[in-house]
Amino acid sequence: MVRTVDRLIGAITAAGSVLVLPVSLLLFLQWPLREWVQAYSREANDLAQSLFALYVALAITCATRRHTHLASDALAQRYPSGVRRTLVRVGSLAVVAPWALFVLHASWPIVAQSVRQLESFPETYNPGYFVIKVALFLLALLALLQAVLEPFRDSDAQAR
Repeated sequence: MVRTVDRLIGAITAAGSVLVLPVSLLLFLQWPLREWVQAYSREANDLAQSLFALYVALAITCATRRHTHLASDALAQRYPSGVRRTLVRVGSLAVVAPWALFVLHASWPIVAQSVRQLESFPETYNPGYFVIKVALFLLALLALLQAVLEPFRDSDAQAR
């Protein structure tokens, strides 16, 4: 079961990596749309914001899985790898999991209401603002799953 969930999270984060392409394209197109077409630049911005929120939610989980976050580990570099691994396991369960549970609990009413209403962006009334709130929930959910899985992951899985 652990391997299945681990693979599922890996597949989700890998699939989300392609979101960087439409986000980049939409951000690039804003200026020509505003200056030359004189339309649709706000729509491109709103869509880019929604996709970027999803991308970040998935990218943070991907970075966590690969242990590629920026970290100040000047002292930890001197620790044996077993001690560092234990610190990661304990930290994921003692810090990340409670934080993720809190975010899931605190954000659920806001996210659920936003999805029920299919909330739009407040300034432009373009649809899709609810996606940003769903991305917050997705980030916390994936962080929780990853934190719970971390103690059971072997060294080979972390390199992937």
